[in-house]
Amino acid sequence: MNAQQMTRAADPGRYEIRLVGQLDQRWSDWFEGFTLTNETDGTTTLTGPVLDQAALHGLLRRVCDLGVTLISVNVLDSNPPPQRLFPSD
Repeated sequence: MNAQQMTRAADPGRYEIRLVGQLDQRWSDWFEGFTLTNETDGTTTLTGPVLDQAALHGLLRRVCDLGVTLISVNVLDSNPPPQRLFPSD
């Protein structure tokens, strides 16, 4: 892992998670650090920081425990993608 990748790994990424249904704002404490936005199409968007893959898996377990349908998980990180370690032939 190069220095740029180590820096990126230390920085929390921002994620957008879309769910079927509209969650009440009281759920914002359960999804600590995330903003809940009820969309006009009947979905809810959770937006917030995720420290690492373990935290992302924990967050997705909470979605599963809630029993709602997951539509998408998107990284909102504005950093460029990491460079390839091995050039293609």
